[in-house]
Amino acid sequence: MKKTTVWRQEFFEKVEPISLREPLAHILGAQDEDELFIINYTDAVLVAGHSCPAVSGAYKVTQKALKVLYGAETPVRGQIKVLIKGGPEDLAYGPQSHVISLITGAAGATGFKGLGGRWGRNNRLFFDSEDVQFNTFIFQREDNGKAVQITYNPQALPGDPRMNDVIPLVMRGSATKEQKELFYSLWQGNVKRILLEDEKYPGLFEVTELKDFKFPAIKTSAY
Repeated sequence: MKKTTVWRQEFFEKVEPISLREPLAHILGAQDEDELFIINYTDAVLVAGHSCPAVSGAYKVTQKALKVLYGAETPVRGQIKVLIKGGPEDLAYGPQSHVISLITGAAGATGFKGLGGRWGRNNRLFFDSEDVQFNTFIFQREDNGKAVQITYNPQALPGDPRMNDVIPLVMRGSATKEQKELFYSLWQGNVKRILLEDEKYPGLFEVTELKDFKFPAIKTSAY
């Protein structure tokens, strides 16, 4: 019997999936050439081990970037470079990089090195520790150089003072069932806004196309 992960949040199923062409899966026989990779938000949750504004933000940032870079075309996994404006220990950049890598295929030094000089994934995800910026990500197509910068501002979401009351209780393990349910509702409510209702919150995502962008001379991440 085929088993799948059971999720508590029904809205996960409503999140728009990301479709990409994966040449490496075709050349090595994992997929037929007319099939696509379909990546869902729940895949990002599996990578991170949880659902939060950082994980959902990384998913949405990548989705928005691919739409700008490819338009009506199907994005090609493994042909995208990513620059994260900060180090892997800054903000939530480390976990977010895992989500971005899952979707785009871009990886640092540990990524797949390719076959016969093709289909490599290493040295395509970079951390810019010398120029730390708040929740800022740059994506670039390798084939035509088109680039886009996405800045993610979760502060654009409305706050709820009840969150300050329930978070300490949940973290200490002393919350009642009702307090836990309130926490889940508030926490995942923000995730839902990010993934399904972002257009209601001006400034949540800022998208800027970049002209003649060149990656800075920095080291790749250890990831």
